[in-house]
Amino acid sequence: MESTSDRRLLMAEDGLVGGSLAGLCLARLQHFAREKGWRGFGLVGPGVLIAVGYVDPGNWATDLSGGARYGFELLSVVLLANLVAAMAQALCVRLGIVTGKGLAEVCRESFSRPVVMLLWFLTEIAMVATDLAELVGSAVALKLLFGIGLLPGVLIVSAGTFVVLSLGLSDRKLSGLVALLMLVVAVSFTVLLVLARPHWLEVVAGLLPTPTLIVDPSMLLIAIGIVGATVMPHNLYLHSGLLAVVGRRLEAGSQRSTEVKKAAIRAGALDSSLSLTIAFFMNAAILIAAGAVFHANGLHEVSSLSSAYRLLDPVLGSGIAATLFAVALLAAGQSSTITGTLAGQMITEGFLRIRLSPLIRRLITRGAALGPAILYFSLAGEDNSAHLLIASQVVLSLQLPFALVPLVHFTASRRLMGDLAVGRRTALCCWAMALLLVGLNVLLIGDMVA
Repeated sequence: MESTSDRRLLMAEDGLVGGSLAGLCLARLQHFAREKGWRGFGLVGPGVLIAVGYVDPGNWATDLSGGARYGFELLSVVLLANLVAAMAQALCVRLGIVTGKGLAEVCRESFSRPVVMLLWFLTEIAMVATDLAELVGSAVALKLLFGIGLLPGVLIVSAGTFVVLSLGLSDRKLSGLVALLMLVVAVSFTVLLVLARPHWLEVVAGLLPTPTLIVDPSMLLIAIGIVGATVMPHNLYLHSGLLAVVGRRLEAGSQRSTEVKKAAIRAGALDSSLSLTIAFFMNAAILIAAGAVFHANGLHEVSSLSSAYRLLDPVLGSGIAATLFAVALLAAGQSSTITGTLAGQMITEGFLRIRLSPLIRRLITRGAALGPAILYFSLAGEDNSAHLLIASQVVLSLQLPFALVPLVHFTASRRLMGDLAVGRRTALCCWAMALLLVGLNVLLIGDMVA
């Protein structure tokens, strides 16, 4: 385990909230890579933080809408999105450990200034869309639990986030808090699935893609929203940034050999894959519960979180289902906000070389998200929050290629990665994944124009 002085040095070197967390990861990584290899790699931390981004309130809106309208048919999209996410996060691990740099920093060093500024601007839009979903989802949870209106709710949620960040909790305590909130979400949906009693054979059948997806614009829109809600651009910057600190420390120490780095890459990929598997089951649980509770009972237009809350108890005949739903929603929103703050710091540091405190970074992003939220609720009322949540996820899906394509390009580059660049077959699979997402986005834009 690293000494306190080592962790302080790491913090001073990187100026990031994630510095000591990555240092603790390094201590475990060094031990297991040297003594046991990647199979002995235990819980790291980055995988848990990354998984949070895959179960934020934006996922709830798209999964809930998809399950209520189409039953289990879109479960294949949830699975596909998770496979894409696992591949993308594995590339982040490789990039960070081999280069010792996060994705944003590599973009800054590799592209021209105008391209860098464009990528940074698009990434900030994605960050605002992410924060908007977390903000609205948490405010909806407060309304469901305590009857607080959405307009005062978004202000209360924002104030609560600033209070948590102002406490100056260590990274270990923050990651522990995030893990606890994730546990609340997991337990809540496990109970909901038990109450919903889905037909599991139909659930398994839903894992197979349906051709209707391509010809039904409404289904395609929700499917793209699911992809956007699952594979989040800021996670690529966050994950590569956390592992970059590990890569720099390996390079600076005595464990810079290719074999050790390969072991570290396998360890990091295993960590993220295990965490994303848990995230997949959480996302699938939301869609399965919606399909079993609402679609099976003819309630196909249940697309808002508030409607789901009101109908859960009457349909299931349980007085606890709706409360569990709201508590899990609040936990998901708050855990995502914490990791979003860390990702925002890495984005500004990587693209612009500007180091911001957690409070300042959260103030910028939350301020940008508060404006659209307040304006929307003032004009459209508080009954259409689902439309705002789904729109935010579509925006994320449209932004995703601008992070994913550079990531695939860099990890396939032998000039940058040397012998640890991904192989030709893996590169082809990654490019196919990126082109698939671009193609889906083109279809979405075409449907919008039509």
